[in-house]
Amino acid sequence: MIRSYRESFNANFTAAKYEEFLQKADEGFPPIEFRLAETPVFIPNDLKALLIEAGDEVVNFIKKPGFKALTKKAIPFEWEVPFENSHPHFITLDFGITKDAEGKLMPKLIEMQGFPSLYGFQMHLSALYKEVFDLDPKLSPYFNGLTDASYMELLRKMIVGNHPPHQVVLMDLDVNKQKTAIDFYITAKHLGIKIIGLEDIFREENHICYRENGANVRIKRIYNRLIFDEVKDDFSLFKECFDPREIIDVEWMTHPNWFYRISKYTMPFLESKYVPESFFLHEVKTLPPDLENYVLKPLFSFAGMGVVIDVTEADIAAIEDPENWILQEKVQYEPVLQSPDGGVKAELRLMYVWPDGEEPMLAINLARLSRGKMIGVRYNKDFDWVGGTVGLMEP
Repeated sequence: MIRSYRESFNANFTAAKYEEFLQKADEGFPPIEFRLAETPVFIPNDLKALLIEAGDEVVNFIKKPGFKALTKKAIPFEWEVPFENSHPHFITLDFGITKDAEGKLMPKLIEMQGFPSLYGFQMHLSALYKEVFDLDPKLSPYFNGLTDASYMELLRKMIVGNHPPHQVVLMDLDVNKQKTAIDFYITAKHLGIKIIGLEDIFREENHICYRENGANVRIKRIYNRLIFDEVKDDFSLFKECFDPREIIDVEWMTHPNWFYRISKYTMPFLESKYVPESFFLHEVKTLPPDLENYVLKPLFSFAGMGVVIDVTEADIAAIEDPENWILQEKVQYEPVLQSPDGGVKAELRLMYVWPDGEEPMLAINLARLSRGKMIGVRYNKDFDWVGGTVGLMEP
């Protein structure tokens, strides 16, 4: 999007450089299970300013004193975890890049989560693009003047805190099988924390442990990467390890309830030029006449699962639990990134950290490129210049 960088990148791009980039991306780490795009996104200052403004509006809404009461029904009863803290430690906001009536770039909120994203991997990815493609060293994925060193120190403060690193665990289910496993390993490498599967954690009195070198190691803090949807309704696993919903002496980073509070459930409450119209389906009395300009989304799903893009009245009539769905104005992504053979659509994720006793801080970003109907692997299987990437900005 910054023309000078885009033209230079495209002119100097070679398949050999991209292959080198891919080889180095997971060198020393588990194989990457998702497609990496051929290019970063060069974010111009005017779009950067709009993204910051749009993000501020959403974060300020989350900070309002009544937010918890407003989102109480977002948490499924069977998944509510005790000892929820006063705010999320991580917030991610996904914005599709569109154009307004005047032809200017405009971010539109697509999705939001009170849950960690690829905070470690994005630092790694940015450095790799700059190295392999010989990009201007001043280009940065960070906001608020952060550098590699200050960003990593911020993550250390957030995730490890004052605890010994070996008593802080990054937790997910079947950790080595997760598509985001490379982020786990990069984070653990920099912070010294442990990567432990839920199935390898067990309860001992009122706290939890993992086993290492024949000894029980008490866990003081969980850097939680487990989305309960992965467990579904099969609670038998908890009988063999520990049940997160029980009262346990452990700190959550971030607490699981925030995954539900800051989600598609929040979208209908937001009013902003940066947010598409969104409605709880069970509250829609009359369907919009231009239904083709809306999408249907399940509240409690992730990675685009279950989204109906080309909505019909029959689709809506078939839904048995409309209270768990939203009807959302369709965002028309603009193919703003120029590849060698045409335009590519872009989505930018703003990634915030919120340390205890401080204000939320926009730290880094993630980008995804698409030529399909949606952003996501299964919609872009047969295309190039698509996939995961990062936005780079001038200071």
